[in-house]
Amino acid sequence: MATISSSTRCCSSSLAYSNSSYIGFHHHQKNVPFSLVSPNRIGSKRVSLQSKSNPYSNVIIMQDGAVGTTAATVEKKAPLKKLKDGLSSDTSPEEHKEPIEVGVNSDKSTVSITVVGASGDLAKKKIFPALFALYYEDCLPEHFTIFGYSRSKMTDAELRNMVSRTLTCRIDKRENCGEKMEQFLKRCFYQSGQYDSQENFMELDKTLKEHEAGRVSNRLFYLSIPPNIFVDAVRCASLSASASNGWTRVIVEKPFGRDSESSAALTRALKQYLEEDQIFRIDHYLGKELVENLSVLRFSNLIFEPLWSRQYIRNVQLIFSEDFGTEGRGGYFDHYGIIRDIMQNHLLQILALFAMETPVSLDAEDIRNEKVKVLRSMKPLRIDDVVVGQYKSHTKGGVIYPGYTDDKTVLKDSLTPTFAAAALFIHNARWDGVPFLMKAGKALHNRRTEIRVQFRHVPGNLYNRNFGTDLDQATNELVIRVQPDEAIYLKINNKVPGLGMRLDRSNLNLLYKARYSKEIPDAYERLLLDAIEGERRLFIRSDELDAAWSLFTPVLKELEEKRTIPEYYPYGSRGPVGSHYLAARNNVKWGDLGVDE
Repeated sequence: MATISSSTRCCSSSLAYSNSSYIGFHHHQKNVPFSLVSPNRIGSKRVSLQSKSNPYSNVIIMQDGAVGTTAATVEKKAPLKKLKDGLSSDTSPEEHKEPIEVGVNSDKSTVSITVVGASGDLAKKKIFPALFALYYEDCLPEHFTIFGYSRSKMTDAELRNMVSRTLTCRIDKRENCGEKMEQFLKRCFYQSGQYDSQENFMELDKTLKEHEAGRVSNRLFYLSIPPNIFVDAVRCASLSASASNGWTRVIVEKPFGRDSESSAALTRALKQYLEEDQIFRIDHYLGKELVENLSVLRFSNLIFEPLWSRQYIRNVQLIFSEDFGTEGRGGYFDHYGIIRDIMQNHLLQILALFAMETPVSLDAEDIRNEKVKVLRSMKPLRIDDVVVGQYKSHTKGGVIYPGYTDDKTVLKDSLTPTFAAAALFIHNARWDGVPFLMKAGKALHNRRTEIRVQFRHVPGNLYNRNFGTDLDQATNELVIRVQPDEAIYLKINNKVPGLGMRLDRSNLNLLYKARYSKEIPDAYERLLLDAIEGERRLFIRSDELDAAWSLFTPVLKELEEKRTIPEYYPYGSRGPVGSHYLAARNNVKWGDLGVDE
């Protein structure tokens, strides 16, 4: 099966970047097509790096000799707000009437990556290790600099020491590991400052320019900070630290609000300082290998696409479970709960990718257009289609496992759900009547994320008597295990060897670790690389976010206004009994409860 891996996308030591070179085009020439013909990018995603507002087109020469020839777009050089305030250093259109002749070597371009909130857990555990992995795989450009920015007082050496403790090399590529780490850490610097201080960001801008050394500067800001300070940080970065002659992009971590109203308010606030194509709303689940493989599985294998509809599929299950609770980290979770934290984003995004119609192309906008159509074809959740639960203390094997409200960071009378199950329906010609069941929870019996597709029973099955009264035993099922132990397997019915007629349920199994020797890249690696390249396919667009929140906001408000008491379930169990009743009402049996699981 074909897969698209970050490692196959990387060039020897550089990537193609917008604004890295301009060559001999007049001001009136717009959207001159070009394509990326790198031998390392065959079958890869199309890179789109050009903005509607930029009148120039780029010719990109990559270090491996690849030449750009695909239509692409470069983002605007500075936010609209900055232009209006007269803070941009861009020259006027009149000054560009003559052809612009600039060298096309990579020395003219650099990328500055600023991790805002560098002292936090996410930065230490995910972002810096992902950046190092990209560097180790030669996926970052020749000229790049990484800056940590946070309120903590820290020196460059202290940042490097902090980052070094979380860096690891690929299991299958241990050569020169120490040398690579040392080279990477030399590119890491630190700037202390407040998130709402334009003066501090001006100091950051000055330091960035020193390292950019007169090259065309492209700047990526990763907001690894609480959502209540997103807007302050974006305002300061936009007005005081935007790239003056290259692109500026901002990665925003979830949560994107708590409901439709707060999400829309956040989007409006961000768009005061940024254009939509500068905002990269990250959902790390979209960067996971098996989620990205969904479209490959469906659209490049003839056996699946004809079956991908209500005619053959009985139900679809999206299951997320963790075998641990909040355990001292409940302060954040208690404000959001499992529905906002997992279902409204991770699982709903997977559902949209799974159920969308065939896009016109693999272009980011074509794919996101189809995802939005799916979300808009769904009706808001009703309270009757949702079950919520909360884990309680449980003793097993002499070990006492604490309940959710035993967490000192959680209120004793908290009703925040740590488990939720929901039945959703897509009202279109392909999926009408097919229940899409979601289930997500903490402190359950195992850790897994998977998609389970249960097909309809065979009409007039000649072998029904061999299965007895439980026809579900004869149901074909496609399972896409996102984590752990990534795998795709299809459950089929098979005759057991022998003289009798005894049937068995067997798996046609693709276990990734058995089939592929390469280590699977972390989701953050893929998403960071996409953001640097300007590829938006795996990031969430504002109308997509609005459609997602419109499905869950009514039921969230009803649960909170009525102070619905969650069904309690023991730590380490399979969750509330109510989830089984919900499934039964939709003629579904949860696939993760079978004997073979």
